[in-house]
Amino acid sequence: MQLILLENILKLGKIGDQVEVKNGYGRNFLLKTGKALRANKENIDFVNKKKESLNKKNNEIKKQFKDIASKINNKTIKFSKESKENGDLYGSIKPKEVSNLFKSVLKVEISPSQIDLRKEIDKIGSYKIVINLFDEVAAKVTVVVEKIKSSNK
Repeated sequence: MQLILLENILKLGKIGDQVEVKNGYGRNFLLKTGKALRANKENIDFVNKKKESLNKKNNEIKKQFKDIASKINNKTIKFSKESKENGDLYGSIKPKEVSNLFKSVLKVEISPSQIDLRKEIDKIGSYKIVINLFDEVAAKVTVVVEKIKSSNK
């Protein structure tokens, strides 16, 4: 599927770029969220005319995300979880849990899709994760998982 990007998208392209993507990704994400238009003559002309205002809007959004990144960069967030004797957790920590913790503790909205865990968080310990906030804007956060004492002992 040929699309024209309306905003910079990490690992895909910049505003105005024509890209080839899989149908599902194009239809269900890029077109649905207004991040791209189908590549045809009139849309190409439209994007070329609007490119300056799209770049300006994109830079404003990027600035907002840079502010968020400065708030959360190099922060440490803690989870207390029940674990087995060897330190394995009974269930791994998912991006949704990390997102909820950011919302409740740091008062920052981060969607689970922006969280890159690198590897599964399934043991007690410290983990470095990356939050991809926007194109070229990311923050590094440390997740510390501590053991809580089981109440049934």
